[in-house]
Amino acid sequence: MNLWKLQILAIIRIDLARTFFSKRGLWIYLLALSPALPMFGHWLFTDRRDQLGDDVQVFAGIFQFFYLRIAIFFGCVGIFMNLIRGEMLDKSLHYYLLGPVRREVLIAGKFISGMLAAITIFCGSVLVQWVGMFVHHPSDLLWAFMFNGPGMSHLLSYILAAALACIGYGSVFLWAGVRYRNPLIPAAGILVWESANGVLPAFLKKVSVIYWLKSVCPISIPAPKNAGGGLWNLLIFDIDPAPAAMAIVNVLLLAAFVMIWAGIRARKLEIGYGTD
Repeated sequence: MNLWKLQILAIIRIDLARTFFSKRGLWIYLLALSPALPMFGHWLFTDRRDQLGDDVQVFAGIFQFFYLRIAIFFGCVGIFMNLIRGEMLDKSLHYYLLGPVRREVLIAGKFISGMLAAITIFCGSVLVQWVGMFVHHPSDLLWAFMFNGPGMSHLLSYILAAALACIGYGSVFLWAGVRYRNPLIPAAGILVWESANGVLPAFLKKVSVIYWLKSVCPISIPAPKNAGGGLWNLLIFDIDPAPAAMAIVNVLLLAAFVMIWAGIRARKLEIGYGTD
């Protein structure tokens, strides 16, 4: 057991350095910080007397519509699929496969390293976005909102939702990298399923990551009265969200199940670079 822990720590150390400092991953930082640009523009060019409640709704909309569904989703595709399939294409995974490392230990180390990197990047971006959206308000109003009102609770809920998104989507995409030669195909299928969540029957809505993530978000975004269905139905669903505690447990259970599945599947990994 101690040997496994040491091997996992070694894999984490190596992969964290690759993930954080890889030039190939620069686009992930840009994607994570992309919502912050209009928010800081909002800070610079918006009247300080704007209603704080309006900014709360705008932040919730950007977070739920863009950040969870696009930024974190595709960021996890880039981070977690490269942990296995990317290294096979780079002809570097064989150093692990030829060493005295159990495949399950390899998968555990890879997942933890990807999870730490993704959570650091995307939860850190949530803090940057929060500052950009709200710092232009008068300090006394902002203090009352953060510490005497719901502000701190909202911020922690958004950070938690971002972390759960990294764990949930990351586990699925790491499994896809183990299972498929071209993991972008199942990633596209998952994207379609997650995007169609708003038009699925109530019981099928729960067979998705986004349903549980939305249950953690502090604000439910209603559809505009004149939206008329269409795209809004794909983005918004009106069924009652699950309790936050249940949502957290379900995402963690999903990640655990998928990682066990990926570890078992990894036993069949072979070094066949001639066909990859």
